[in-house]
Amino acid sequence: MNTANKLTIFRVILIPVFMVLLYINFPISSYVAMTVFIIAGLTDIADGYIARRRGQVTDFGKFLDPLADKILVVAAMLWFVESGVMPAWVALIVIVREFLVTGLRLIVLDSGRVIAAGLLGKIKTVATMICLTAMFLPLELWMIYVCLTIITVTTLVSGIEYFIKNKDIINWKK
Repeated sequence: MNTANKLTIFRVILIPVFMVLLYINFPISSYVAMTVFIIAGLTDIADGYIARRRGQVTDFGKFLDPLADKILVVAAMLWFVESGVMPAWVALIVIVREFLVTGLRLIVLDSGRVIAAGLLGKIKTVATMICLTAMFLPLELWMIYVCLTIITVTTLVSGIEYFIKNKDIINWKK
């Protein structure tokens, strides 16, 4: 197994560790959980870099890497929903967008085209990870609203971009 795939698996292993840390109540548990979240996010950057640089892009990595990212983000969001920090509708927008884009990718695959992550999708990912990380800190309410707005807007705009860029593939009349 190559280094990039090992990092992806490590990120998957970190997700339940992250969740357990959130539910264990000790004085700095949320900060330790935040640190694990950051490490998991950094492994995403590292495995992508290594996979491209060393030519270690595999079907396994193409499948597991985006799935691990989605699970990590949804895990954090569900924690914030349960904690009353994030309204459920924000998490729902993110989850629905991920299902729609994944579905679009499957439809497009049938035509032989592969949808790579676009610039707006990458901005959405980075903005979401930064905002979720910030939300572990004791923020003023207005700062939480800024984070929620950034997550929502980047999620919607990047999702719309995927459909606009691939509208020629989708046959709406069938």
